[in-house]
Amino acid sequence: QVQLVESGGGLVQAGGSLRLSCAASGRTFSTYAMAWFRQAPGKEDDFVAGISSSGRTTYIYYADSVKGRFTISRDNANSTVYLQMNRLKPEDTAVYRCAAAPALSRLRAPYNHWGQGTQVTVSS
Repeated sequence: QVQLVESGGGLVQAGGSLRLSCAASGRTFSTYAMAWFRQAPGKEDDFVAGISSSGRTTYIYYADSVKGRFTISRDNANSTVYLQMNRLKPEDTAVYRCAAAPALSRLRAPYNHWGQGTQVTVSS
């Protein structure tokens, strides 16, 4: 069982930056692919970024809307995944949740462990 706790959300002006963290419990963190999803009011969960489990090659996916602005990374020694968000836009406003899955995917279904989420609000 993996428990995920996000932190780092807040209110920021457009053009600013935030770094989200997701701390995982359990000793198998490195075996999970990790991802960030976000949900804006009245909308469904959208995939933001994902990173594969530790191995010879690291795969990283980004949603087109955040490519070039957001960076996902993981620290297996500290069982934490990060999302560095730069040049934030009002449309990035959402609840951001991290999730863990056996394999990297842009789809929501394979992710069987979810955090509670952290609010990110970008003012114009």
